[in-house]
Amino acid sequence: MISKQLKVLNEQGFHVRPAQLFVEKAGQFASTVRVRGDAGEADGKSMLELMTLGLEKGANLTLVVDGPDEAEAMRELAGLIEARFGEA
Repeated sequence: MISKQLKVLNEQGFHVRPAQLFVEKAGQFASTVRVRGDAGEADGKSMLELMTLGLEKGANLTLVVDGPDEAEAMRELAGLIEARFGEA
C-alpha cells in the first residue's frame, strides 16, 4: 500500500469532469484506490463517492493505492491531479 498527499489545483475543483476522468483512469488498474479528504473517504473508482467529498480548489487529499499495480496507478492518478485534470 502506498499513499501520497496532494492538493486540488484546478479552478473548479473535483467536479464532474475531473471525477469522471479520475474514475476512468482508476478503473484501468487492478489495485484498490481510495481518496481521503476532510469530508471522509471515497472509493476512487466510484464517481458518486468522489463527488460526496466536495473537494474544491485548494483542498488537500490523500490518495491511497493498494494492489499489484499500485506504483503505476499512483503515478498515473497523482499525475492527473497534479496536471489539473488537463484544465487550463
